[in-house]
Amino acid sequence: MMLFSSARNFLQRFCTEDVHSRRIPNHGSFFSNDLLPSLGARINQTTKLRRHIISPYDPRYRAWQMWLVVLVIYSAWISPFQFAFLTYKKDTLFVIDNIVNGFFAIDLVLTFFVAYLDSQSCLLVDDPKKIAIRYICTWFVFDVSSTAPFQPVSLLFREQSSELGFKLLNMLRLWRLRRVSSLFARLEKDIRFNYFWTRCLKLVSVTLFAVHCAGCFNYLIADRYPDPTRTWIGAVNPNFKEDSLWNRYVTSMYWSITTLTTTGYGDLHAENPREMLFDIFYMLFNLGLTSYLIGNMTNLVVHWTSRTRNFRDMVRAASEFATRNQLPPRIQDQMLSHISLKFKTEGLKQQETVNGLPKAIRSSIAHYLFYPIVENVYLFQGVSHDFLFQLVSEMEAEYFPPREDVILQNESPTDLYVLVSGTVVSPNFKSFYF
Repeated sequence: MMLFSSARNFLQRFCTEDVHSRRIPNHGSFFSNDLLPSLGARINQTTKLRRHIISPYDPRYRAWQMWLVVLVIYSAWISPFQFAFLTYKKDTLFVIDNIVNGFFAIDLVLTFFVAYLDSQSCLLVDDPKKIAIRYICTWFVFDVSSTAPFQPVSLLFREQSSELGFKLLNMLRLWRLRRVSSLFARLEKDIRFNYFWTRCLKLVSVTLFAVHCAGCFNYLIADRYPDPTRTWIGAVNPNFKEDSLWNRYVTSMYWSITTLTTTGYGDLHAENPREMLFDIFYMLFNLGLTSYLIGNMTNLVVHWTSRTRNFRDMVRAASEFATRNQLPPRIQDQMLSHISLKFKTEGLKQQETVNGLPKAIRSSIAHYLFYPIVENVYLFQGVSHDFLFQLVSEMEAEYFPPREDVILQNESPTDLYVLVSGTVVSPNFKSFYF
């Protein structure tokens, strides 16, 4: 059924205001190109910019950014791995790393031609000078540092200390991880993706990255220690440096995961002060990481079940109220049926969402939903179009379970109901079917 609220106020307002009907525009014209794009919505984002300026919402630029995210994932894995296990030399990995750096160097130049969204006006700024100043004053230095070719330069130096220094500089490539963070922030707000699984993927990614980095750093400490037998890996495998790269990496990940999950220490543990100091900081970091993971997972699970929990609380409260006041069974059944129907149709009504929209949009929605029904009602035959347009703007959908009292006998009605589907039974009249 559809409920007409505050009929008297509406009639007074209709008589005193001169309201003209408006045509409902096309879907694309609801949005302005100067506004932020709707999250997850396909809208017109073809804002006209200056020549040689790229819109950040351009599909081709978005595809380019996604490709860079893939390269960032590669950099996030390979940088700690090279830092701990590999030596710089001209091989296939050397070529791949330089190609990846080349892509980010292209993006560094491309950023000077990408418009940005002003935080105050929410308008795209396409002035090349403003774009350049903003980029240079923010991320330019960090992007240059993470793209500089430290690996080719390190080949000019043969000292072991110099190689370690260049490896440390090469770790600046981890700055690129901010792109992954921005991607997850955008996906969490995108209605096309499930928020629960997006958050889970983010938490798993953070955990795997922490495990990977800790394992690589701990192996580096053992590899650089003067006495290999007094290390966490050398105590169980004195010739670990002669072992295969795969076995050394798996052993490092095994130590990292057992430490993260607090199931160690047993077969692998710190053997010297350097390793002990690193383990102390790693376990302190794990306290914060574990709290972050548990807190986020708890929030996700609670949010997932909050709707059902609220429904159960309402049912329990209604049952206790009926029992305490000794209400007759018929009224108790009506109360529980209404709560159950409200729970089932909560996604259909969405009245709170509609109420949060501007009046013009609410009127357009009401006109689309209710006008075809109201114009066929016998009571409103011959009524002007303007009157019906204002009438439907005050309507909302209402659902009633079977055998529920809508209007009691001898009650002064304040609302007007239009029956859309179902049956109405009156004690003095026959049933009406729709």
